[in-house]
Amino acid sequence: MHSTMKNILALAVYAGEIMLKNGAETYRVEDTIIRICHAYNIPYVESFVTPTGIFVSIDQKNLAHDNSVVTFIKRIQTRTIDLNKISQVNNFSRKISISYLSVEEGMEILKKIDTLPKYPTLLKVIGAGIASSFFGLLLGSTYNDFLSSFFIAMIIYIAVSFIDKLHSNLFIQNFIGGAVCAILAIFSVNLNLGINIDKIIISSIMILVPGVAITNAVRDYISGELLSGVARSAEAVIVAISIAVGVGAVMNTWIYFGGGF
Repeated sequence: MHSTMKNILALAVYAGEIMLKNGAETYRVEDTIIRICHAYNIPYVESFVTPTGIFVSIDQKNLAHDNSVVTFIKRIQTRTIDLNKISQVNNFSRKISISYLSVEEGMEILKKIDTLPKYPTLLKVIGAGIASSFFGLLLGSTYNDFLSSFFIAMIIYIAVSFIDKLHSNLFIQNFIGGAVCAILAIFSVNLNLGINIDKIIISSIMILVPGVAITNAVRDYISGELLSGVARSAEAVIVAISIAVGVGAVMNTWIYFGGGF
């Protein structure tokens, strides 16, 4: 029985891990873990999730003695955004709630979800360019600004993706992204490829803005997950500051040495 509980707990935590590292809200991760444990007839489940860790304890008889409690802790090192995987795990938790699956079958399904291929790199690069350039139109960008933002955003995405593969921290990634954005915007204006440097910079850095982190922070606050809300808010602030520092450093250097022309 103890071994079975461990396997069930490992399955539930694995599902939560997939969701958390792909951008799910903490309350949703906790709910999924509890649902999976209940589906395997584990009545007493305590789940506590933060943006960087999962803590789960289960008990078959609600007795805190005789080694009846099984606890699992999982550290989350990296986080990204993949709503498809979150949706797949949600569907998985609902599936096992209405139809029986063995733990081994469930683990195989989760492994397939965890290894689902992402969108092709070329598609993501083009998507970054489209999203940023069309946002510039809302700011009143000219046709030249639109094209400049399109190509600059693609270059920023490539640069940040490369830095991410080097396992650098969040501040460095967004600092370099902001700096690259400002440098390319200055070049585009000086070469008469763009007109409004402010609109080019603002639209190009939109792919770096932590919109999902801010949204999840608000949703965590609303659901009562204050610790996770504060953590996600702090993450969003750090990202925003790093972008501003990267852009500001280049702009100040340009103004100081080049007069801003």
